[in-house]
Amino acid sequence: MDQRPIGVFDSGLGGLTAVREMRRLMPSENIIYFGDTSRVPYGGRSPEILLKYARQDVHFLRSFDIKAVLVACGTVSTTALPQLQAENDLPILGVVEPACRKAAAMTRNRRVGLIATAASVRSGAYQRSLRQLDPDIAVTAKACPLFVPLVENGRFRRGDVVIETVAREYLEPLRREGLDTLILGCTHYPLIAPAIAKVMGPEVTLIDAGREGALLARRRLTELGLLAP
Repeated sequence: MDQRPIGVFDSGLGGLTAVREMRRLMPSENIIYFGDTSRVPYGGRSPEILLKYARQDVHFLRSFDIKAVLVACGTVSTTALPQLQAENDLPILGVVEPACRKAAAMTRNRRVGLIATAASVRSGAYQRSLRQLDPDIAVTAKACPLFVPLVENGRFRRGDVVIETVAREYLEPLRREGLDTLILGCTHYPLIAPAIAKVMGPEVTLIDAGREGALLARRRLTELGLLAP
């Protein structure tokens, strides 16, 4: 058992959706959260800049004597996670692999959609992870660059005409693909899940990457004997 806190970071407030799940799953844990709101969004940055930012974010969190880090940022998880894991002597966990595992388990027709930032889609990390789990899964990916800025500016309330209009513009082509599962590949996106579900319809299962990352954190800390009493 280990009473040191868990560090969590994201480009802004989106990672708090993962923190919400962590608090529900691990109520005894202390959590240090860093939202890099001065540099949000991360989704349009180059891999080199993203790695630089991610290293700085982890360095800051490590000043609090943390026992693990959850990268509650789909963009950093897709572009910089292996480097962060190689450079640090504590568990560094991401959201891509657990989200893909959940999607692979949930899909019935092997047609999975992904919505994420431009950098995440460009990296191909979600797509590779899904195909490693099941080569028969057909993946349709869509970058949604306006979602994060809109969420950061408070345009995520149910019935907000702006977010619903943008969601319809992005998601109508995906809806026509016959998907039965859609990965919300950015932790900001669960905040607009009602608008996303309204377009996609009730037959499409939404996979919350932040929630799956929180489940992975609990599982890994349990395996390592690091959960707080």
